[in-house]
Amino acid sequence: MLEINQADFIRLLTFVQNNYGIDLSKKKQLMQSRLQTTLRSQGFADFTQYVDHIIKTKNDTDIENLLNKLTTNYTYFLREKEHFDFFKETILPYLVSTKKNKSLNIWSAGCSSGEEPYTISMFIKDYLGPKAASWDTRVLATDISMNVLSAAMKGEYNIESLRNLPESWKKRFFRKSPQDPERVIVSDELKKNVIFCPFNLMEPIRFKSKFDVIFCRNVMIYFNQQTKEALVNRFYDATNPGGYLLIGHSESVNRAASKYSYIMPATYRKPL
Repeated sequence: MLEINQADFIRLLTFVQNNYGIDLSKKKQLMQSRLQTTLRSQGFADFTQYVDHIIKTKNDTDIENLLNKLTTNYTYFLREKEHFDFFKETILPYLVSTKKNKSLNIWSAGCSSGEEPYTISMFIKDYLGPKAASWDTRVLATDISMNVLSAAMKGEYNIESLRNLPESWKKRFFRKSPQDPERVIVSDELKKNVIFCPFNLMEPIRFKSKFDVIFCRNVMIYFNQQTKEALVNRFYDATNPGGYLLIGHSESVNRAASKYSYIMPATYRKPL
C-alpha cells in the first residue's frame, strides 16, 4: 500500500478545507486507503505526485473524484421523516397563507442524488393538490458533485429506496424502469419541479431570491466548527424573515454564533 506522509497529508487537507470546506484532519487513514486505486489507475508513483497534480492543475474531474472518495452520498426518500412532518404540518400551512405571490422558495443544499428535493416536491404537490398548478413550487437543488447531480437529473432509483413512501405516492410519482424491474423512474411532474445545478457551499450565496426554507442536512458533518458557523451565517442572510433552516439530526447550530431561533432539534427559524 502506498503511504501518505504528513507533509502531503497537510497539503491535501488544507487544499480541500480552503476550497470545499471539508475537514479531513482526522481522516488520514481513510484518505490513504480510499485513494489507493486512484493513484494506481492514474499512474502516480506516490502521494507526493498525486497531491502536486491536484493542487497545481485543479482539474475538476480529478477533484470531484477525490471528494467522492472521501465523502458519502448516502440518502433515501423520506430520510429523517420528522422534518417532513414538520414541513407538512407547520411550514407549508404558514407559507401558503402568507405567500401572496404564490411562489415557494425552497433550497435543497447538498442534494446528493436527488431523493431529498424530490421528496420535498411530493409533499408540496400533495399538500396543494389541484392548487399546485397556480403556484411556482420549483425546488432549487444543488451539490458540488456533477456525478450525483447527473444521477439526480436522470431520476432513476432502486425500488428499495422508496420503502418509506406511501403506496399512493409510489404510484403517482414513479413509473417502473423498462430496463430493470427493480428500478423506478421519477415522474415528469416531479422532474419539472426541481432545478438542479452545481454549487460550492464555500462560495457566497447570490441567488436571485431569498429562501423560505433551506434544507442542508447531513452536509455540515464534514465541516469544522468555524466553517459551519460561517455557512450558517450565509444561510441566515439568504433566508426570508420567518423562513426555516433544517439540518441533519446528527448536526447542530452554535446558537451563540447564529441569529437563527431554535425551534426543535435540527430545526431553526429566522425571526420575522
